[in-house]
Amino acid sequence: MLPLEGLRVLDLSRVLAGPYATMVLADLGADVIKVEHPERGDDTRHWGPPFAGGESAYFLSVNRNKRSVGADLKDPGDLQKIKRLAADADVLIENLRQGTLEKFGLGYESLKESNPGLIYCSILGFGPGPDAGKPGYDFLIQARAGIMGITGHPDGEPTKVGVAVADIVCGLHAATTILAALRRREKTGEGARIEVPLFESTLSWLANRGQEYLVTGEDTGRMGNEHPSIVPYQTFRAADKPIALAVGNDTQFARMCDAIGHEDLARDERYATNPGRVENRKELTAALQEEFSKRPAEEWVAAIREAGVPCGPVNSLADVFSDEHTLGSGILQNIEHPAAGTLRMLASPVLVDGERPPIRRPPPTLGQHTEEAGWEE
Repeated sequence: MLPLEGLRVLDLSRVLAGPYATMVLADLGADVIKVEHPERGDDTRHWGPPFAGGESAYFLSVNRNKRSVGADLKDPGDLQKIKRLAADADVLIENLRQGTLEKFGLGYESLKESNPGLIYCSILGFGPGPDAGKPGYDFLIQARAGIMGITGHPDGEPTKVGVAVADIVCGLHAATTILAALRRREKTGEGARIEVPLFESTLSWLANRGQEYLVTGEDTGRMGNEHPSIVPYQTFRAADKPIALAVGNDTQFARMCDAIGHEDLARDERYATNPGRVENRKELTAALQEEFSKRPAEEWVAAIREAGVPCGPVNSLADVFSDEHTLGSGILQNIEHPAAGTLRMLASPVLVDGERPPIRRPPPTLGQHTEEAGWEE
């Protein structure tokens, strides 16, 4: 039995942050009913190519294990049906423009009258402050919250992360807070009003880089693949392609030096401790780069891993999906889709009682479950 079996989630969100949160809940067993406009559907249904059977890869990536019902908020009949679903839901999640649902009687204050235990979660662009109520998209948020300012090479342009991390981290915060509110409801019977802003969620993702600035007042900016406070913790160019080396402590550094035949580096007082390696970063990385350029990546990775030090190739997506661990982990699963046929998809990354939650339902076609979700009077 999955942990959230029996939980009903009404999903009025679209695009990525909200759907990612509800997918996390769905993977863990919740019954997620995704409400979409009956003609347009979720915006991401149109974000392509590529498409599979007319369904965009983007939409497919964040809507597994859900049901879809078609409904138009401006249709009085559909609106009443949504209200009935909300009255029976444990959780409602939405990311419409602030104030939209209140106009239709679907705000928290209205719904809690008939459902006092409802956990009502809103995804916002910005929380309290001068920009409260303004919309936010991942790219804008990555720029404004500083992620682009610390991503990329020092001599290059600020760069976004290759996936929509602002949306994803916001979705994870939403799912976590929903679960916390459900736990409180078990004790008190009370529902909760949750708001999760994209901007503030992404600020939290600054982690050590943000705290370093707050401590020093200094902005180290973009450092490419180097780490501001750990050395060596970066990519190096082997004879054929890059490798990623992550030396987390002095013991690992000594082991790495032994593995590459440079015990002298570990004995050098400049490099014996991590603070020393950070201070003498330029000289050390130049010495290591000279050595790594002499042999192919596969040989270096094998030798350094054998020494118990984290090291690996810099993979393309083709490499990732042929990686032995990817293939052996069970995270790739096949599911039959009514329009696209057999889909190979990523499943949940977590294990529950040693088992990976299965993909129970393929991402739904638009309105696929309208009747079975309880539209009837």
